[in-house]
Amino acid sequence: MVRIYKPGKVAVVLSGRQAGKKVVIIKQADEGTKDRPYPHAVVAGIERYPRRVTRNMGAKKMQRRSKVKPFIKAFNYSHLMPTRYALEMDGLKNIISQDTFKEPTQRKDAKKEVKKLFEDRYTAGKNKWFFTPLRVSAFAGYKGAALTLYSCSSERLAVVLVLERA
Repeated sequence: MVRIYKPGKVAVVLSGRQAGKKVVIIKQADEGTKDRPYPHAVVAGIERYPRRVTRNMGAKKMQRRSKVKPFIKAFNYSHLMPTRYALEMDGLKNIISQDTFKEPTQRKDAKKEVKKLFEDRYTAGKNKWFFTPLRVSAFAGYKGAALTLYSCSSERLAVVLVLERA
């Protein structure tokens, strides 16, 4: 079987509280582990994206609007959709491990480190596409544009767009 989820690969969360958010894969477990006996990936993603910044804003306002709220989570492969993009994040591998999820204080510290890495990358202007939310602007004239997931496996994904005219 071909490995789709490799460290550094960018994916989109399909279901749950973080649905529609972009994540970067840190570690993958194709066979599962003792705690999680299903194929899953440990990911770091953006819960709250930075807001738009314009040239005529002051430095303090720019700094406030450039904040990122990250999350760290283990997702089942069926809840992720891989993209063709990858993100070079060498520092993430050292910050997050399986033990990070056992102790709440370690998790909090890891989130702070991830936040710092994401904000540094954002302010440097690298990978701008990763720090923008997904858009559904092409379907703005439709009343209930909804993506329906019909069948999902690690190798094949079938997504159907259900549209109703406004």
